[in-house]
Amino acid sequence: MKDKKWSKHAIRVSLIVLLLLAGTLFYGIKLEPNSLSVTRQMILNRYIPPSFHGMKIVHFSDVHLGDHFNDVQLLELVDRINQEHPDIIVFTGDMVDNFNAYGNRRDCSQRILGQLQATLGKYAVFGNHDRGGGGSRIYQSYMEEAGFTVLVNDTKQIHLPNHDEYITISGLDDFLLGSPNIHGTLKDLEPDNFNLLVVHEPDVADQVIDYPIDLQLSGHSHGGQVQLPWYGTIYTPPLAKKYVEGLYAIKGTTTLNKQMQLYVNRGIGTTELPVRFLSKPEITVHTLMRS
Repeated sequence: MKDKKWSKHAIRVSLIVLLLLAGTLFYGIKLEPNSLSVTRQMILNRYIPPSFHGMKIVHFSDVHLGDHFNDVQLLELVDRINQEHPDIIVFTGDMVDNFNAYGNRRDCSQRILGQLQATLGKYAVFGNHDRGGGGSRIYQSYMEEAGFTVLVNDTKQIHLPNHDEYITISGLDDFLLGSPNIHGTLKDLEPDNFNLLVVHEPDVADQVIDYPIDLQLSGHSHGGQVQLPWYGTIYTPPLAKKYVEGLYAIKGTTTLNKQMQLYVNRGIGTTELPVRFLSKPEITVHTLMRS
């Protein structure tokens, strides 16, 4: 009799465990990957020009267009970004999961990306997926035809109309499959300016910290894509091991006396496995605040 009771108890426990596992899989495959979150972040910095106080940078990353993120989802993403009325849009790499496999779908997604609106411009850099899978031949023209300025080891000034004040935006090539040039890109930055750096891989922050960078925006990590309670991320890719998600403050070692902020966006899509768990897709709204 006792054995039968234990047998029933074991069956109940097994069923509960199976239901929990099934529910977790359903949530991770169907629900969380489609649950876009909006993170609002104030960037307090005394080098922000007065005319840029209150300006909004909308930052998104790692869309991974392909079998698990389609044009309908992209259109929803574009509409949501436009609802923020951004002054500047920054994309930190990995637009298409595999350019060789994406084929003729590029034209439609390019037109959708072209609907993104930003009063002071749209900027992008290469990610490793934009360099791999044939992307090196396609990505830059693909993004430029959608209205983006693609920064490849380059620095631009962003001016307000009829104002002499400006901020700078620099973009480095992908560090895994590209040809980044840190010194050539950043050596002429002035410490008294507000200098924004865009680079796909977040751990690059430790290589640029002694240049006068105020804010680095990155992606690549997907926030781990899957996290476990009380454990954290199961895996993050190379150059996203130290800085995984959210805002970091990093102090340099030189006399420039600047503390760089780094923001790591969790990205939009997925790669390898179409699963997210405790790492929701994210767009980030950075509001510049002169302190």
